[in-house]
Amino acid sequence: MMSFPQILPNYIGGAWHNAGSDASLEIHDPATAEALAEVPLSTAQDVDEACRAAAAALPAWRRVPPIERVQFLFKLKAQLEEHFEDLSRIVTRECGKTLNEARGEMRRAIDNVECACGIPRMMQGDILEDIAQGIDELTIRQPVGVCGIISPFNFPGMIPFWFLPYAIACGNTVVVKPSERVPLTMYRVMQLIDELDLPAGVMNLVNGGRESVEAMLDHPTIKAISFVGSTEVARIVYSRGAASGKRVQAQGGAKNPVIVLPDADLDKAVAITAESAFGCAGQRCLAASLAVTVGEAREPFVAAMSEAARQRVVGYGLEDDVQMGPVITPQSRQRIEGLIDTATREGARLAVDGRGAVISGYEKGNFIKPTVLNDVAPGSTAARTEIFGPVLSVMHVQSVGDAIALVNSGSYGNMACLFTRDGAAARRFRYEAEVGNIGINIGVAAPTAPFPFSGWKDSFFGVLHGQGQHAVDFFTQTKVVVERWVGSTLSVFKAS
Repeated sequence: MMSFPQILPNYIGGAWHNAGSDASLEIHDPATAEALAEVPLSTAQDVDEACRAAAAALPAWRRVPPIERVQFLFKLKAQLEEHFEDLSRIVTRECGKTLNEARGEMRRAIDNVECACGIPRMMQGDILEDIAQGIDELTIRQPVGVCGIISPFNFPGMIPFWFLPYAIACGNTVVVKPSERVPLTMYRVMQLIDELDLPAGVMNLVNGGRESVEAMLDHPTIKAISFVGSTEVARIVYSRGAASGKRVQAQGGAKNPVIVLPDADLDKAVAITAESAFGCAGQRCLAASLAVTVGEAREPFVAAMSEAARQRVVGYGLEDDVQMGPVITPQSRQRIEGLIDTATREGARLAVDGRGAVISGYEKGNFIKPTVLNDVAPGSTAARTEIFGPVLSVMHVQSVGDAIALVNSGSYGNMACLFTRDGAAARRFRYEAEVGNIGINIGVAAPTAPFPFSGWKDSFFGVLHGQGQHAVDFFTQTKVVVERWVGSTLSVFKAS
């Protein structure tokens, strides 16, 4: 099993550097409480050094032809494939998810590297001859400049790759700051990137917390910021970054509903919803956190979902047959259990209570077992709060229209899913539901790499999302050229 330096270094200008601060945080395995390493709380000066390195590398890197830039991505894809299992195990150790969940995360990361290898086609512009006699007009795409990536704790291996490969393939240089809770995966990824012989300064990594983030948002060299985190912080990142003249894409929180109609395949709807609600211990921005049953679906769904919650195997993610790991920190566990307490005080009924979980052999782990809250009232804390844990709140309505109205009444707009056999109901749902990602008989409507990871309302601040063509549009700026060429002085073009 891979070991790490006691204090992780930063990667700036093609070399490893110690942070300029003595302050650090200890990183623990959420299941075992084992100390894995320490992450430095880098200073604004560290961020400045990374920005200056990225800026110095930019002029030469943007002149590298796109077809040559993506050769580095082909090499990176090979590196990620070769070290796939090791990277997946690191994700499990620092984040707590099961090994299969970590493997799925790293597969999505690799998919985005592969998608970005198509930049020579995706980055192409447009041309129209003869907009007027003898005048042509064309649009070309050029890199934005130095780009900052601020990633969250719940997907340390995947989310940076919504942005990173597209940014560098488009000719930009990058400064990435991983979450201070889970810095190990990106440390290992950066070791692999260091082996690619990328020009120094194209890729830079700065560890740290709030000071590092604020320095990136304010630094004049950084022209674009990509962020994923809570809505509260996303709103701050968007406003502060925009105030500094940057383009910003800031993915926020979510409260994702799944709607179950009476005609749905109950067994499949329950199995898929359980995986969505309890997979990754509920710590993903597309977790189903609210189930809405329609009409006669109420009683059978609650009974079957409660049984599925009780049967889910909770434990250390590196062990075989474990289906759900711990939440990220003791503070997260305390917060989630407090929200369950609040829900019961506000009238919700505990169909399954996952509080106070103790896993034999891992008594120090941050475990909460799957929890089902029934009869959750609209407007209650459980109905409107992103719990970000393995808690499914269940509500009941009488019609598809009522369900859609309930979806649209929420402040978030990340994802909504519908389980039905009725094509007309499905079409109405996808047409009217005010969210960015729609699932039909799907529990986690996670867009694949060629498609944007969408989000509406308080779930997203910006215009262009991560992944696919949206990422290319975000990491490039268009230049319009209008050309007129009158005659020629070269004899070869003159009539004989």
